[in-house]
Amino acid sequence: MNTILEKLTWVDYSIVVVYLVLLIIIGYTTSAKAKKKNADETLFLASNSLSWSSIGLNMWGTNVGPSMLLAFASIGYTTGIVAGNFEWYAFLFLFLLAVVFAPRYLSSKVSTMPEYMGRRFGDNTQRILAWYALVKILISWLSLGLFSGGVLVRQILNVPMWQSTTVLVLFAGLFTYMGGLRAIAKINVFQMILLISVSLLLLILGLNKVGGLGNLVSSTPDSYWTLIQPASDANYPWPAILLGYPVAAIAFFCTDQSMVQSVLGAKNLKHGQLGVSLIGWLKILSIPLFIIPGIICFKLYPELGKENADLAYMTLVTNIFPQGLNGLVIVVLIAVLVGTIGSSLNSLSTVFTMDIYLKEINPKATNKDLVRVGRYTVLIGCLAAILIAVAIDSIRGVKLFDVFQAILGFIAPPLSVVFLLAVFWKRTTRKAVNFTLSIGSLISLTVGVLYLWVFPAAEHPFWPHYLLLSFYVFAGLFILAAIISLLDKNPVNIPIAGEDNLPETDHTVKIVWGALITVMIVLYIIFS
Repeated sequence: MNTILEKLTWVDYSIVVVYLVLLIIIGYTTSAKAKKKNADETLFLASNSLSWSSIGLNMWGTNVGPSMLLAFASIGYTTGIVAGNFEWYAFLFLFLLAVVFAPRYLSSKVSTMPEYMGRRFGDNTQRILAWYALVKILISWLSLGLFSGGVLVRQILNVPMWQSTTVLVLFAGLFTYMGGLRAIAKINVFQMILLISVSLLLLILGLNKVGGLGNLVSSTPDSYWTLIQPASDANYPWPAILLGYPVAAIAFFCTDQSMVQSVLGAKNLKHGQLGVSLIGWLKILSIPLFIIPGIICFKLYPELGKENADLAYMTLVTNIFPQGLNGLVIVVLIAVLVGTIGSSLNSLSTVFTMDIYLKEINPKATNKDLVRVGRYTVLIGCLAAILIAVAIDSIRGVKLFDVFQAILGFIAPPLSVVFLLAVFWKRTTRKAVNFTLSIGSLISLTVGVLYLWVFPAAEHPFWPHYLLLSFYVFAGLFILAAIISLLDKNPVNIPIAGEDNLPETDHTVKIVWGALITVMIVLYIIFS
């Protein structure tokens, strides 16, 4: 297989240069405007100026990382569209964010998720959750996302991991350092339009080469085109997805700082709720844009083999795109990296500055102090992400992306438990929340270590599917937290001002969400 590097022409290099210049212009103009605003708010929450389109595209840009391009094409090659459940099933939890969590977050006027929980359960809860969030952002967002991007760059340009990750993270960090959330949001709007365009072009060229969608469907296994797999399926049985995916989805969409921060920067609740609906609509595109290309690769290049399915995306790109257009692939790679890494760095900076520095180290900090510390955090985050990504590269294996997915599944249960109980059950107490975030996290991660390394599932068949295992951990922690709350004779649960008088959902928001829910139900009926 030829590499893209061997096929690059002056046209490709010109495309990359023009794109980089456009990014720099957007970042510079956004940063210049930011200087006229309240500096700390602009860096962290974009002065609450984000419109619904910026929110939706920025959230999608954060969600669509390099690992999605690799993993979805790989899963499409090996199993078909079943992994689309991780995108289409998300609409339920995005709806939960829009109508349940977002009104509470915005009415409380918080900057971070730990701050919200701290107002409800006290400083100790905020402190525990802040450190938990920092580790989660650093590992699950920055390092794994950067590693995935480094793998793609290496496949394209054949350069060492440390070189590719250094250049990519510093480029993404530049926009976060200078312009914060406003700059990242502006850039992501531009880049997600570019991602959709290039991915659509790859889909069209691929379908044309296989003789059309009808021929692709008829020449691939029937199981490749259904979202619901039997309970006996080894890869994605329907009970595992039905019960296990919501645990990760609630933690990911409703409580994760990197995802929720765009909503916190909304102009108002209506824009926040419409922005969340937009990412729901965009997720419909994931199957045609990211998974079907993997199926096309399976049809065109069966000799690649399922053991090398991680190469499906680059195999298709290298052989489908004509000379002169390969620069677009490099541009899209930069786009998804800047989107994911930039948003993650901004979230890391916000949590440390507002929940650790301002709360614990320097409560009298000025706006200039906050911005300075926030920018220092970005720089340290860049360095840490590079080191961890290079370390991950030294132990990589064939099943690494599946391992990543399992790890995230074991990080999620404590977060899902505490936020669900805090919002839906007023009897939840500080002791229950702190127990779940500390001891509960230790339990969840210990189970994950046992599953992945001590008694690996591949060698010990007694383990259930990792999604089901995540659900069992969630259910156990949920029951424990409820019992602790009921037995607590001195409950601490501080009502947050404004939550008893939440604004009503706008009529336009109801119509948009009603349409999305209807479309998703129809799609599931068709592909089941």
